[in-house]
Amino acid sequence: MKKNLINAVLLLLVFTVFTNCKKDEYEMIQIAKRISVQEMRALPVGLTKAIPAKRTGKIYIYNDYLFINEPNEGIHIYNNTNPSAPVNMGFLKIPGNVDLAIHNNILYADSFIDLLAFDISNLNGIKQVKRVTDVFNQLYSAGAQKYLYTYKDTLVKKQTYKKGIFKDAAYSSNSLSQSSSTGQGGSMARFTLMNDYLYTVGVNNLSLFDVKTASNPTFLKAINLGWGVETIFPYESKLFIGTNRGMHIFSATDPANPIQLSTYSHIFACDPVVVQGKYAYVTLRTGNMCMQASNQLEVVDIEDPTKPKQVAVYPMQNPHGLSTSGDHLFLCEGNYGIKSFNIANKIKIGNNMLQHLINIKSFDVIAGPKSLIVTGEDGVYQFNYNDAANLKQLSIIKDQL
Repeated sequence: MKKNLINAVLLLLVFTVFTNCKKDEYEMIQIAKRISVQEMRALPVGLTKAIPAKRTGKIYIYNDYLFINEPNEGIHIYNNTNPSAPVNMGFLKIPGNVDLAIHNNILYADSFIDLLAFDISNLNGIKQVKRVTDVFNQLYSAGAQKYLYTYKDTLVKKQTYKKGIFKDAAYSSNSLSQSSSTGQGGSMARFTLMNDYLYTVGVNNLSLFDVKTASNPTFLKAINLGWGVETIFPYESKLFIGTNRGMHIFSATDPANPIQLSTYSHIFACDPVVVQGKYAYVTLRTGNMCMQASNQLEVVDIEDPTKPKQVAVYPMQNPHGLSTSGDHLFLCEGNYGIKSFNIANKIKIGNNMLQHLINIKSFDVIAGPKSLIVTGEDGVYQFNYNDAANLKQLSIIKDQL
């Protein structure tokens, strides 16, 4: 009965959209289609020719390569040796994929409820080396039989759908490099690597995988964190986990047995976090799945990780992902652009904005070794950020909607 009701609502939505609408009023979104686990595992996986992305999700850099997730479809691979002219090399098709991390030439990616591992030592001949099944079980639908959801493109009226809703609900994730053998992701990541362990967060847990043998990831356990888990960020043998009610701090000194040190609580809000030195930077925003919140940047003193304390709060417009580099912080403001700040003085950050690019709708950002990489509504931008007060656009990889 419940399934029939859901299908009826979806059909009514589609019918409503296609009646009394002009063509220029449409835009493409993805709606869910239920399939069985057996059908899911029979879907094709692997390297295909280079294609443009219809939409972009998580971003990840590894050596001279840029990996761009297309939510629920797979990963676009670019040679980014020259950030002014990235070269589209191929597409790694992975149904149900929203996040990734790379360690010792092994790429880890989710495929619905499974973790897949790929050998990318030869990017022209990427090979799947392992599938770890049933490790992201929060994606199961209710009922005795296990079902999942794939997504198909559908036209809807523009005013009925605001881009970003699905990104918050399903696509948010990040990680940061801890060694030359590991890549770097953004602040919205749900996958990260540290000390030969892969850590992933779902909506209510932290999962651990042993990747000492990179091509043979082994699931160890899942730690319940309560509802609303969104992002994970590693720093100096600690894991900083953003939730919609606060930030958990875990010690990973024993990487196979992370121990919770504290929780920094705030009002209900979407919550990515990055860390530099003895400070954590947290953004909170309204809209989408994050109701009854404020739009602000919080600075948290974590010198004593068992007793995090707020240092300062700065009002923002609609902050999303963020990244730091030296004395500079780069902050995505969603539909309101991207901002750069001098953060040398923690209690005057609000007075030290260096630049505000208002024409870029930004979701997440990585301050990489060669460029500032920004993902937004219409594609992935790269900037020269040698002068944080004068960001210079190098290139854009545009979505093909």
